Amino acid sequence: MGSSGNILTAYREIAIRFSEVDSMNVVWHGAYALYFEDAREAFGAKYGLGYLDIFGSGYYAPLVDLKFSYKKPLVYGKKARVDITYRRTEAAKIVFDYELFDVDSGLPAVTGTSTQVFLDRQYQLVWATPPFYEAWKQKWGVL
Repeated sequence: MGSSGNILTAYREIAIRFSEVDSMNVVWHGAYALYFEDAREAFGAKYGLGYLDIFGSGYYAPLVDLKFSYKKPLVYGKKARVDITYRRTEAAKIVFDYELFDVDSGLPAVTGTSTQVFLDRQYQLVWATPPFYEAWKQKWGVL
Protein backbone atom coordinates (compact mmCIF):
# COMPACT_ATOMS: atom_id res chain seq x y z
CA MET A 1 0.00 0.00 0.00
CA GLY A 2 2.93 2.32 -0.26
CA SER A 3 6.58 2.87 0.46
CA SER A 4 8.40 2.74 3.75
CA GLY A 5 8.10 6.53 3.84
CA ASN A 6 4.37 6.57 4.59
CA ILE A 7 3.19 8.89 7.34
CA LEU A 8 0.11 7.56 9.11
CA THR A 9 -2.07 10.14 10.85
CA ALA A 10 -5.57 10.49 12.23
CA TYR A 11 -7.42 13.08 14.29
CA ARG A 12 -10.32 13.56 16.64
CA GLU A 13 -12.32 16.73 17.30
CA ILE A 14 -13.09 17.40 20.96
CA ALA A 15 -15.66 19.67 22.59
CA ILE A 16 -14.32 20.71 25.99
CA ARG A 17 -16.87 19.62 28.59
CA PHE A 18 -17.52 21.19 31.98
CA SER A 19 -16.45 17.96 33.72
CA GLU A 20 -12.98 18.31 32.14
CA VAL A 21 -12.08 21.72 33.56
CA ASP A 22 -10.78 22.79 36.97
CA SER A 23 -11.78 25.74 39.18
CA MET A 24 -9.86 28.10 36.85
CA ASN A 25 -12.05 26.94 33.89
CA VAL A 26 -8.93 25.38 32.32
CA VAL A 27 -8.83 21.78 31.13
CA TRP A 28 -7.57 19.66 34.01
CA HIS A 29 -4.23 18.05 33.14
CA GLY A 30 -5.61 14.52 33.58
CA ALA A 31 -8.12 15.05 30.78
CA TYR A 32 -5.32 15.16 28.20
CA ALA A 33 -4.65 11.46 28.74
CA LEU A 34 -8.26 10.83 27.69
CA TYR A 35 -7.91 13.09 24.65
CA PHE A 36 -4.81 11.15 23.58
CA GLU A 37 -6.77 7.92 24.13
CA ASP A 38 -9.52 9.26 21.87
CA ALA A 39 -6.87 9.90 19.21
CA ARG A 40 -5.48 6.37 19.56
CA GLU A 41 -8.99 4.98 19.09
CA ALA A 42 -9.47 7.11 15.96
CA PHE A 43 -6.12 5.90 14.62
CA GLY A 44 -6.97 2.28 15.40
CA ALA A 45 -10.32 2.54 13.65
CA LYS A 46 -8.75 4.15 10.55
CA TYR A 47 -5.80 1.76 10.23
CA GLY A 48 -6.98 -1.49 11.84
CA LEU A 49 -4.77 -1.23 14.91
CA GLY A 50 -7.42 -0.86 17.59
CA TYR A 51 -7.34 -2.52 20.98
CA LEU A 52 -9.73 -5.26 19.83
CA ASP A 53 -7.54 -5.91 16.78
CA ILE A 54 -4.50 -6.31 19.04
CA PHE A 55 -6.42 -8.45 21.54
CA GLY A 56 -7.85 -10.59 18.75
CA SER A 57 -4.27 -11.31 17.65
CA GLY A 58 -3.45 -12.65 21.12
CA TYR A 59 -1.80 -9.61 22.70
CA TYR A 60 -2.35 -6.68 25.02
CA ALA A 61 -0.74 -3.27 24.35
CA PRO A 62 -0.49 -1.34 27.63
CA LEU A 63 0.90 2.16 27.87
CA VAL A 64 4.35 2.27 29.47
CA ASP A 65 5.17 5.92 28.80
CA LEU A 66 2.97 8.98 28.36
CA LYS A 67 4.36 12.53 28.06
CA PHE A 68 2.72 15.93 27.72
CA SER A 69 4.08 19.39 27.03
CA TYR A 70 1.61 22.19 27.77
CA LYS A 71 1.67 25.23 25.47
CA LYS A 72 -1.67 27.03 25.86
CA PRO A 73 -4.63 26.44 28.15
CA LEU A 74 -7.92 25.16 26.79
CA VAL A 75 -11.15 26.28 28.45
CA TYR A 76 -14.71 25.08 28.82
CA GLY A 77 -16.93 25.53 25.75
CA LYS A 78 -14.06 25.61 23.25
CA LYS A 79 -13.31 23.05 20.61
CA ALA A 80 -10.01 21.25 20.23
CA ARG A 81 -8.52 18.87 17.72
CA VAL A 82 -5.97 16.21 18.55
CA ASP A 83 -3.79 14.94 15.72
CA ILE A 84 -1.98 11.62 16.12
CA THR A 85 0.99 10.44 14.07
CA TYR A 86 2.47 6.95 14.09
CA ARG A 87 6.21 6.94 14.74
CA ARG A 88 8.16 4.17 13.01
CA THR A 89 10.33 2.00 15.23
CA GLU A 90 12.07 -1.33 14.82
CA ALA A 91 11.35 -2.22 18.44
CA ALA A 92 8.34 -4.30 19.51
CA LYS A 93 6.33 -1.25 20.55
CA ILE A 94 3.82 1.27 19.28
CA VAL A 95 4.85 4.92 19.52
CA PHE A 96 2.61 7.88 18.73
CA ASP A 97 3.17 11.64 18.63
CA TYR A 98 0.30 14.03 19.38
CA GLU A 99 -0.55 17.67 18.71
CA LEU A 100 -3.64 19.13 20.31
CA PHE A 101 -4.84 22.45 18.89
CA ASP A 102 -7.33 25.11 19.88
CA VAL A 103 -9.69 25.01 16.88
CA ASP A 104 -10.58 28.73 17.03
CA SER A 105 -7.03 30.09 17.10
CA GLY A 106 -5.25 27.18 15.42
CA LEU A 107 -2.57 27.46 18.10
CA PRO A 108 -1.06 24.36 19.68
CA ALA A 109 -2.24 23.68 23.23
CA VAL A 110 -0.46 20.42 24.05
CA THR A 111 2.04 18.13 22.40
CA GLY A 112 3.03 14.70 23.57
CA THR A 113 4.05 11.11 22.96
CA SER A 114 2.94 7.69 24.06
CA THR A 115 4.62 4.30 24.01
CA GLN A 116 2.88 0.95 24.21
CA VAL A 117 4.52 -2.47 24.48
CA PHE A 118 3.12 -5.91 23.80
CA LEU A 119 2.19 -8.46 26.43
CA ASP A 120 1.07 -12.01 25.70
CA ARG A 121 -2.10 -13.43 27.25
CA GLN A 122 -0.08 -14.46 30.32
CA TYR A 123 0.91 -10.78 30.77
CA GLN A 124 4.52 -11.46 29.83
CA LEU A 125 6.46 -8.82 27.93
CA VAL A 126 6.99 -9.72 24.26
CA TRP A 127 10.45 -8.67 23.10
CA ALA A 128 10.11 -9.64 19.43
CA THR A 129 7.68 -7.85 17.14
CA PRO A 130 4.46 -9.93 17.04
CA PRO A 131 3.72 -11.41 13.59
CA PHE A 132 0.39 -9.54 13.28
CA TYR A 133 2.16 -6.21 13.96
CA GLU A 134 4.91 -6.98 11.44
CA ALA A 135 2.19 -7.74 8.86
CA TRP A 136 0.37 -4.52 9.80
CA LYS A 137 3.55 -2.47 9.33
CA GLN A 138 4.14 -4.09 5.94
CA LYS A 139 0.55 -3.45 4.85
CA TRP A 140 0.82 0.27 5.65
CA GLY A 141 4.39 0.70 4.39
CA VAL A 142 5.92 1.69 7.73
CA LEU A 143 8.67 -0.91 8.11
